[in-house]
Amino acid sequence: MSPDRAPARDAEDPRAARTRARLRQALLEECAEQPLSAIGVAAVVRRAGVGRATFYVHYTDLEALAVDACADVVREAVDALHAWRGIPDPAAPPPALAAFLTALLPYAGLYRSLLTPGGGGPLGQVLHRELRERSRTERTLAGAPQPELVASMVAGAFTALLADWLHGSVEATPDDLAARVWRLLISMHRTPGL
Repeated sequence: MSPDRAPARDAEDPRAARTRARLRQALLEECAEQPLSAIGVAAVVRRAGVGRATFYVHYTDLEALAVDACADVVREAVDALHAWRGIPDPAAPPPALAAFLTALLPYAGLYRSLLTPGGGGPLGQVLHRELRERSRTERTLAGAPQPELVASMVAGAFTALLADWLHGSVEATPDDLAARVWRLLISMHRTPGL
């Protein structure tokens, strides 16, 4: 699900961009203190210093704001998984991957509410789509076989593991999870016949 935003003409309006940024930051600050399910629009607009009507100019509801606030997380996840050059070493995950996982912890409650176990939910859908597209593109550019199949496997595995880790089904420190995920993803890319 994409956040409902103001018309495209406002996309370049610096005031609209600043307002959305304040609303995103306010939501993240609220989520650091309590779960998303306990937060109301009133608390977010009060913290952001904007009116309730202004909120609804930019977003249809809190979930739309939450998905927009998490857009950076999706980009960071995709970048962290692709933060290597040359031949990947299974024993050395990119440092950006562990840093990404560590940075999630303060807002774990928000991410759990948008990324359901197994990788579903609005954040799971966006993460899976963006990661699949980036993986497919890079595999195609490299001339590797089966770019669509491997990209789907990579996106599905990472999204599900991330969700299950955030929900406590997979126990690991960020560094340990980064190492495990990295080895798994490299195995997928190197599977014979793919």
